[in-house]
Amino acid sequence: MTDGVGPVMIDAHQHFWTADYPWLPAELRRDFTPADLRPHLTAAGVTRTVLVEAGLCTEAETVRFLALAAATPEIAAVVGWASLTDPDLAATVAAHRRRTGGPLLAGIRDQVQAGPDDLLDQAAVRVGLATVADAGLVNELVVRGSQLPSVARAAAALPEAVFVLDHLGKPPIATGELKRWRDRITEVAAQPNVTAKLSGLVTEAGPGWTAEELRPFVETALELFGPDRLMFGSDWPVCLLTATYEQVVAVPTALLGGRPDGIFGRNAARVYRLEL
Repeated sequence: MTDGVGPVMIDAHQHFWTADYPWLPAELRRDFTPADLRPHLTAAGVTRTVLVEAGLCTEAETVRFLALAAATPEIAAVVGWASLTDPDLAATVAAHRRRTGGPLLAGIRDQVQAGPDDLLDQAAVRVGLATVADAGLVNELVVRGSQLPSVARAAAALPEAVFVLDHLGKPPIATGELKRWRDRITEVAAQPNVTAKLSGLVTEAGPGWTAEELRPFVETALELFGPDRLMFGSDWPVCLLTATYEQVVAVPTALLGGRPDGIFGRNAARVYRLEL
């Protein structure tokens, strides 16, 4: 990779957790740590990662992840959890940044997917999105397909904010229903302040997935967002439900005809303002 950030391949979406996280399915109910991930990074040639909140939805998890990032060279940044409707959100974000001198906290992700389709239209949520943006952080969005129209509206209403859409908005790969998702994601991609992640796709495809099932969704994302507004993310260890780490690196590499510098590193470095 060039353009001043050095030869770095970035996994822009991975998690850690402990076995007591309530939402974990039986197959994933164990601790996942940097020591578990490191061999896969080495094998795949991945240099740095972005550690994303893992659905515990507590301030303590963000504190723990920031400390873990400070002690783990491979972790370039953390996307922590915070409630977008917290009236003290600005103070919460400021406190997290003070813990590590600031740079390690790159974004905030609330569990929007658990809310109604119009959650991002609600006034209190819009205030939270603006607060995150005012702090110089990314608004990371994990949403259902039915929430994509509200993503487009929020991004249009807050043009100075930076938004990252996880997992391409969870397209219905398992059923192959491309058209409705394409219509919705087109509205999102029309907003220049949104970057999307090629992540979580094997999970959406389900067991027995093939690269050809993923192809139309990846190609649509490339067409609509372009190579400068897409990022690779493994979604490890969630991906282990249907694929190995090495497979989730290999599939987009094959579908894209290689590892474009932007999608596999430079875009994440820019969007998350990584110190590499």
